[in-house]
Amino acid sequence: MLLAEDDRAIRHALERALTLEGYAVTAVADGVEALAQAHKTPPDVLVLDVMMPGIDGLQVCRVLRAEGDRTPILMLTALVETADRIAGLDAGADDYVVKPFDVEEVFARLRALLRRTSPVPAAGGGTGTAAEAGREAQISDRQVEAAGIRMDLQARRAWRDRRELELTRTEFELLELLVRNAGIVLDHSTIYDRIWGYDFGPGSKNLAVYVGYLRRKLDEPGAPQLIHTVRGVGYVLRED
Repeated sequence: MLLAEDDRAIRHALERALTLEGYAVTAVADGVEALAQAHKTPPDVLVLDVMMPGIDGLQVCRVLRAEGDRTPILMLTALVETADRIAGLDAGADDYVVKPFDVEEVFARLRALLRRTSPVPAAGGGTGTAAEAGREAQISDRQVEAAGIRMDLQARRAWRDRRELELTRTEFELLELLVRNAGIVLDHSTIYDRIWGYDFGPGSKNLAVYVGYLRRKLDEPGAPQLIHTVRGVGYVLRED
């Protein structure tokens, strides 16, 4: 694991906690060191502070993604506005924790990110029947396809019709879950469990932020919206 945090106290405390949790941690103080270390010894996961001198966490994220590096990235941020969180997702981050944070939450989010480095199994849950889902989605070991969305699971690539989508890891997993269950309404708890491994609770906007950002990448002028909100329940992928 690579940890980049410019606040010495936070860096040392988090490094110690992660080491006690069983992680092999390389800790650095800024974005320049983070990029150098990531290039030298690619980590299994990165934990990046957003606000660092010189090259900040967002810039580190953008550089790695531009190089084709798909290593899971967890951002640490003191910025709580939705626009700030979206900026992190746009840079290529997979998840974020807002400071001040509980270290147990960091552990849980890291476990969820690392679980998603292996293929996601077919998901159930929600409302509807398997027969209905089968009519909507075509599923194989390598590809899933429904509602004009095609996903190559091994190559980690996705398209709407002929347009390739640039997705973060979390966006890819969320879209895969919706495509596998096309036509079925998935409730919030099911999505949280499948994507993050735990439920953030009814007050969380985490899922709504990711769905909104995924919609912006999927939607096209004059084309039907694909991800629909079912108020009080969850979300469903379908062509109206």
